Parts: sequence; structure tokens; C-alpha cells
Amino acid sequence: MGFLDNLKAKLAPAKDKVGDLAQQHGGKIDQGLDKAARTVDQKTKGKYSDKIVSGTQKAKDAVDRLGQKNEGGTPPAPPAS
Repeated sequence: MGFLDNLKAKLAPAKDKVGDLAQQHGGKIDQGLDKAARTVDQKTKGKYSDKIVSGTQKAKDAVDRLGQKNEGGTPPAPPAS
């Protein structure tokens, strides 16, 4: 077994746990992301609003994908950039 195989084997339980947490607390995570985005946007006085919105949406999509993997279904494909 190579280094990456060992690493994947050791991280598999953590990945499952993160997926479970994303599924259970997705709404709270989304609210936290929105709050953080608003705070950063205020601190930067709107200078990076478009990047903040884009980054927040990508983070929300990632949380959704993590939560859906544990439901047994096939996760949606990531959005085209």
C-alpha cells in the first residue's frame, strides 16, 4: 500500500462523519456562511461583493454535496465554472 492509500484509509471515517454533520446541520451551516459573508462584505465595504457571493455559493454547494453522499444517492455534478 502506498502513502496515499494509507492516508485515504485513515481519513475515510472522518469523511463519513463530516458528511453526517453536513446532512444534519446543513441549514445552520448555510446560515453561518451567510452571516460570515455579510460580515466580510461589510468589512470590505462591498469592494469584493461578487467574489464573496460566488465563494459563499460554492461553499454551500460543497456542503450540499457532502450531505447528499450519505443519503445513498449520487451527488450532483459540481457546477461548471
